[in-house]
Amino acid sequence: SPTTRFDSLNVKISNPKPQVLPEGENATPLEVTGSTATDKLVIIMVGLPATGKTHIAKRICRFLSFFHDIPAQIFNVGDYRRKLCGAQLPADFFDPKNANAKQQRSLACDAALQAMMEYLHQDGARVAAFDATNSTKERRQHIVRSLKDSRGVCKFMFVESICDSQELLEENIRKVKLNTPDYRDMDPDEAMKDFKKRRENYLSAYESVDSTDGPHVKIINSRQFIVDNIRGYLSLKVVHFVMNLHLLPRTFYFTRHGQSEYNVLGKIGGDSGLSPAGTKYAKRLAQFAKEHIAKTTDSDGNKVERPCRLWTSTLRRTKETAGFIEHYSFEHTWDNGDTIDWVQFRSKPRRNLDELYAGVCDGMTYKDIEQVYPDEFNRRQNDKLCYRYPRGESYMDVTLRLEPVAQEMERIREPVLIVAHQGILRILYAYFMGMDRREAPYVSIPLNNVIELQPHAYGCHEKRYCLMKKEEMMDDGQDEPVTSMPMRSTGKETVAETENYLPNDPVMNAPSC
Repeated sequence: SPTTRFDSLNVKISNPKPQVLPEGENATPLEVTGSTATDKLVIIMVGLPATGKTHIAKRICRFLSFFHDIPAQIFNVGDYRRKLCGAQLPADFFDPKNANAKQQRSLACDAALQAMMEYLHQDGARVAAFDATNSTKERRQHIVRSLKDSRGVCKFMFVESICDSQELLEENIRKVKLNTPDYRDMDPDEAMKDFKKRRENYLSAYESVDSTDGPHVKIINSRQFIVDNIRGYLSLKVVHFVMNLHLLPRTFYFTRHGQSEYNVLGKIGGDSGLSPAGTKYAKRLAQFAKEHIAKTTDSDGNKVERPCRLWTSTLRRTKETAGFIEHYSFEHTWDNGDTIDWVQFRSKPRRNLDELYAGVCDGMTYKDIEQVYPDEFNRRQNDKLCYRYPRGESYMDVTLRLEPVAQEMERIREPVLIVAHQGILRILYAYFMGMDRREAPYVSIPLNNVIELQPHAYGCHEKRYCLMKKEEMMDDGQDEPVTSMPMRSTGKETVAETENYLPNDPVMNAPSC
């Protein structure tokens, strides 16, 4: 509505036609992308079984939907084949000389294509990943013809994954393929034998992608990349992202800083140091990092040292929490044969990991905000994701600055311990756990806990370690802090049953931002 206000010099400022954000006053626009509203892209996966196609397709779709608000969906031909023909088919079903089976596999391909077309015909920017071996030129030409014959305009690109590392293939087959519906409840040795025969059948007719197929990126052992005729914002975004991916197993460890002086007072933001309880947690975290994170078990069952990374924010409380972690050097050989002098847990402070900035509310309690800025308090209650503190940030702002962090996490191969803040870890956790980003502001990230995440092709394994119970924090007789900000129920809150405290416990879920 039209407004009239006075500035600090008492000059009258009239604004009869103000710009209005559709998301509401003081909110962050949701559609922060470089694409137009009608961009549509089909990513056609190509590769033999166990080369990481599904993993790559899922990571691409997850990245675009979470960080760029672009609807992205996978259409897996194997799912349609199982619906039409059933699961646990013998390896000769995939023999290119088996005419009857080939016809059935073509029907599954067409069913997936039809579903994908219906999805693409919806309004707005959309990305579809067509996930199958697509191992012959004949099949790829059929897919492209179908795209061109359908009404509407969409771009397409091929993403081919080539893996000739026997060790990596064996790892992928054991950890991923043998757990799919095709081999569920089968004897592992028999399943391995059948899968290798299935792969040989595909290999007998395999034709690699080349310039005659169309725009493509070829990924060879996650080390070498060949890019041909890729154009457009979304296509180039995909290329940049897949060049950060790899198929090796990896582990992330998330922890909030130890209890801070502001946590004790119920204040949000600020740059305070640790409380005595926070220092106690920092020492336990150092021991956990040394004994659990830095150690792994080799093929002979022996505990051996493994290289690890350490990231913190630039704020005092995270650096103090990581201050007791030991740093020492040892020789490490990369998978490409290069040998370096590795510094274990070398600290890397990152501005991207700084807590959501509360602007004029920095250093206030939620009770203070409710009394001094009641309108702001209510706005945040109504839309915690998009609400931006006056002269501060929103969860959407923080999500955008965490995009390069997420890309680097996709790239690195060593375990990384991230000592950060509640708002930051909520977003990273939601991204890797496959949650809708509107759920991120409500994720429980309690103090004194380490969250271990192990992403894989079909999801993410999670384990939580409580290093210090609430009762130990209260030994010094301190009062409980002002409770965290009450939140409007979404019906999708993530409940973390860690030890015996509630998700809204005012000590373990101390106020942050």
